Amino acid sequence: MSVDHILHRALQGERLSVEDAVQLYESDEVEKIGSVANEIMKRWHPEPVTTFVIGRNVNYSNLCDTYCRFCAFYRPPGHEEGYVLDNEEIFQKVLETKDVGGTEILMQGGTHPDLPLSYYTNLLKEIKKRFDITMHSFSPAEIWKMVEVSGLSLEEVLTELKEAGLDSVPGGGAEILDDRTRKKISRMKGSWQEWIECMKMVRKVGMHGTATMVIGFGETYEERALHLQRVRDAQDEAECFLAFIPWTFQPDNTNMKGEKITPEGYLKNLAIARIFLDNIPNFQSSWVTMGAETGKRSLSFGCNDFGSTMMEENVVSAAGATHKVNTNLILRLIREAGKIPAQRDTKYNTLHVFDQEENVDKDFVMQN
Repeated sequence: MSVDHILHRALQGERLSVEDAVQLYESDEVEKIGSVANEIMKRWHPEPVTTFVIGRNVNYSNLCDTYCRFCAFYRPPGHEEGYVLDNEEIFQKVLETKDVGGTEILMQGGTHPDLPLSYYTNLLKEIKKRFDITMHSFSPAEIWKMVEVSGLSLEEVLTELKEAGLDSVPGGGAEILDDRTRKKISRMKGSWQEWIECMKMVRKVGMHGTATMVIGFGETYEERALHLQRVRDAQDEAECFLAFIPWTFQPDNTNMKGEKITPEGYLKNLAIARIFLDNIPNFQSSWVTMGAETGKRSLSFGCNDFGSTMMEENVVSAAGATHKVNTNLILRLIREAGKIPAQRDTKYNTLHVFDQEENVDKDFVMQN
């Protein structure tokens, strides 16, 4: 069945329904769907500029009592390979990020049952005392663990984190916002409603967040469409998301068998999301999981942003996705896609537009 009528309505500015999205998922007209997504992206971003942020992922701890089946990174509490970084180590990582022009620290760990809320607030205060850097940190699952450990309300925890120096919250842990799939892959992580509640509260206390989506868990097309609907509804209500970042499940080294989504499958999901989510301005490419070439193609399937330079990334790389990209390569890939590269901050403000031949003289990729 042709999807032309759905795509035509989307181009006219009509909102798609869950049923429309399912029909798009069932279609094999990937290039046609991508072309409409690209057109809609250009309405948000008419200039041919693709942004990226220079940032670093700091995994402060790998101890976690949520036991997600798809995670190759975590270690259970008490495990000999478990760690909590000491503050000096974290300060050193932040300093190295600043030294190469970085503006963002994405600090995440597991849901640690023994760290008090004061651990996080003191760490944020000490970082902010030393560095002018944006703390885009702690996923909803970590924040709900802080609520449980502290006995405070969600609003109180987020307020304390913000006052201590948290600037925004990454939308990790959304996976698929439907409880059938969530129970299958991560029984203890909490419902989709809790994830949404946290992100709306992030906005209420004065911060923004991002929304994510991971496909390849064996979810149905309807569950994917419901995920998009729930993100769109939350954005309508709270305007909590600055960006949407979809990627694919990486099954290597995990306790779970899943689909290995093809580049076409990733690009189709990305394009459908861009068409459906008519209230989120920025879409981020997922080159970490998909590789540089697919990352480049994503810029004509709805993405206006190439994500982070990812100076360090332990969670996805533990699951076998090892696509490290340095800043000069990001610049080249963006140019090869016919775009102009620009460095941005976490709030998507442009910091620097790169001239045609301009590169940077440092490699921004660091290993642990």
